[in-house]
Amino acid sequence: MPNPNRGSCGFQSSEFEQEYERPSKSQLKREMTALQKLGEELIAESRDRVKRVPMPEDVREAILVCQQIKDHEGRRRQTQYVGKKMRTLEPHEIAEIQKTLDSWRGLSKSDTANMHALERHRDRLLKDDGALTLLLAQHPELDVQHTRTLIRNARKEQAENKPPKAYREIFQLLKELQKSKADAGDNDVDHDDDDDFEDHNPQDDNDAQDQYGDA
Repeated sequence: MPNPNRGSCGFQSSEFEQEYERPSKSQLKREMTALQKLGEELIAESRDRVKRVPMPEDVREAILVCQQIKDHEGRRRQTQYVGKKMRTLEPHEIAEIQKTLDSWRGLSKSDTANMHALERHRDRLLKDDGALTLLLAQHPELDVQHTRTLIRNARKEQAENKPPKAYREIFQLLKELQKSKADAGDNDVDHDDDDDFEDHNPQDDNDAQDQYGDA
C-alpha cells in the first residue's frame, strides 16, 4: 500500500530516490515484443496446458478467452490484449512461464539458445525474400517450391491470425537442415546464424537467384 505521507514533508518525493539508468526505447520495444510473442506461444498451446502454467488468473483468463475467439479481428484484438496482460507480469513470473514451456519441449540451456536461433532464422524468412535465396544457396537439396509455399502460407497465417501450421513446419524444416549438417560431420554448426546472414556477400544472392529463380 502506498505511503499516504510520501512527498508531504516539503520535498519532492523523488528527491531521495536512487538514480537509475532508464532502459532505452529500443530495449523496451524488444521486451514488449518478446512478451507479446510469449503470449502468442501460450495461446497456441492446448487449453489443458495453459491451465497448468503458473501465472496470475487474469492473465490465464485472457489467454483462454483468446483461444475461443474465431473471428479474425476479434482474435487479433484479444491477442494484443494478452500481450498487454503479459507486460504486467513480474520478472520471476515470466521466468516461470518460460521454464514451463521449455520443460514441455525437454530443452536444456543450449537447446533453448539453439531453438531461439532457429526461430530468428524463420522470422527472417518471413520478412525478407533474400533470406530464402541465401538458404537455397546454402542447401541446394531443398525443395524450392515447397519451401516457398510454406513461407507464403505462414505469412498468410500471420496476416489472417490463423493457426500457425506452416509457421511450425518452417521451424521443423530448419531444424532438420541443421541436424543433417551436423550428421554430415560438420562440428562447427553455428547455432546462431545471424552473423552469416548479415555479413553475406550480396553477389552471392545474385548468383543464387540466377540458379533458383526469384525467391
